[in-house]
Amino acid sequence: MDAVAQARAWLAQDPDPVTRRELEELVRAAEAGEDTASAELAARFGGRLAFGTAGLRGRLGAGPLRMNRVLVAQAAAGFAAYLSEHVDGVPTVVIGYDGRRNSEVFARDSAELFAGAGLKAVLLPRLLPTPVLAFAVRHLGANAGVMVTASHNPPDDNGYKVYLGGADEGAQIVSPADREIAAHIQRIADERPVPGLPRSGAYEIADESIVAAYEIATAAVAPAPASADGMRWAYTAMHGVGWETLSAILDRAGYPAPALVEAQIAPDGAFPTVAFPNPEEPGAMDLAFETAAASDAEFVLANDPDADRLAVGIPTADGWRRLTGNEIGLLLGLRAARAAAGEPGASLACSLVSSPGLGAIAERYGLGFHTTLTGFKWISRAPGLVYGFEEALGYLVNPGTVRDKDGISAAVAVLGLAAEARGRGTTIAGLLDELTAEIGHDASGQVSLRVDDVGVIARIMAGLRAEPPRAFGGVDVARTEDLLHPADGGPAGDILRYALADGSRVIVRPSGTEPKLKAYLDVRGETADDAASRLVALDAAVRDVLDRAGS
Repeated sequence: MDAVAQARAWLAQDPDPVTRRELEELVRAAEAGEDTASAELAARFGGRLAFGTAGLRGRLGAGPLRMNRVLVAQAAAGFAAYLSEHVDGVPTVVIGYDGRRNSEVFARDSAELFAGAGLKAVLLPRLLPTPVLAFAVRHLGANAGVMVTASHNPPDDNGYKVYLGGADEGAQIVSPADREIAAHIQRIADERPVPGLPRSGAYEIADESIVAAYEIATAAVAPAPASADGMRWAYTAMHGVGWETLSAILDRAGYPAPALVEAQIAPDGAFPTVAFPNPEEPGAMDLAFETAAASDAEFVLANDPDADRLAVGIPTADGWRRLTGNEIGLLLGLRAARAAAGEPGASLACSLVSSPGLGAIAERYGLGFHTTLTGFKWISRAPGLVYGFEEALGYLVNPGTVRDKDGISAAVAVLGLAAEARGRGTTIAGLLDELTAEIGHDASGQVSLRVDDVGVIARIMAGLRAEPPRAFGGVDVARTEDLLHPADGGPAGDILRYALADGSRVIVRPSGTEPKLKAYLDVRGETADDAASRLVALDAAVRDVLDRAGS
């Protein structure tokens, strides 16, 4: 079936007047011989968004390679079939949504379809952070959860993130659940047009007490000490949903209110002040730094749009800088290690692309340590976990409450660290110096290659496998690991890991959520300046290797 015929079949089941008009115009243009329209139809109907361990994520628009009400309806019906097959009795599923375009529409569609399939569906009372949904799955003893969000992706994206309760304790899905759910979704798409899927308005709206329970539990992460009085800080929600929940927690925990980045504090799915609503992206925190400077803040905190990530900025002699995810992750790891020292079976965990410094902290405090594949679906499952992090600004500081990264509880933990440091006459920068004194001079960096054509990423990865690099700059590669075929038989991933002769490390992988290729760099030096210079040299060498692999 050609793309025009596929588009007409899609139109017959699309309940959304916006995407119907969009697609009708494309079909008319394609039938009139417009090459651009034909190419656009081919791009939308040349496959289907894959349902994997990150659920669904993609650009909004009509067609199976976009996020829309047809695709979400098929996903909800397929997930309902999976739950009915795996749960004794009536499954319960909780649905949450953030402030992105169509998030509430997708969430209500899902609630109606779950209820129509005979499940007990519970819709959260309003737009809320992703961590509240992850909390609600455990708090309600639900069998599953769905969060409609694209997290920190570009403004035109949305997504569908899936959690499992029971033995999974409210963590994101992993294999084989992802494959089984995907098979049910495909079966629904092949056999049942969306208008024929049963719907019901008999779903519940969750009580506000669920949100209050999350706030109480999160405020307990680090109640404000006396030294927090008068603490000056700034905050941005990055046009997301974090502030309403965080502000209530600040009141409960006793922290002073921050100076707000007013232009970014209210949810706005258009994200008008940032090109990419991701605190990691260049320029994304500029307004936050301006607000912090104008208010004489001691530091700045930023959540991403669904508030499952946290960024921290500190003043320097040259202005402001955002701490790396590894710097924050190690500070919070040291905090957790000190609290858990002597606790039998307690462990720290991070993804394999995150700083190896967490292992040094675990060893110093007699704790277990685990490295996992990227993603909190893996980190959250580490045995004995008391703390986990990923360098992409994700931190799990309260695994007994939320089994996923949580930018709000991490913000409370950082506030506690900053207040404690303040009471000793130091700062977050001073805490970093103390960390170095404990574990040595580590430096981490990242080379991030954003592409329009994801085929470029595949070509680079294939090139690296066909001709493995023997050196990065003047430093030989001592060992290469291809985790597509892990030697230990563990979970596989499209990841290449290089151990260099000087103790440095390079890891290359495609992003799981964005059209990016990422290379993660870790070095150790005799001094801070030595580590920094090694990192600069390795960065240049990695860029050269990637360029040659893709040519």
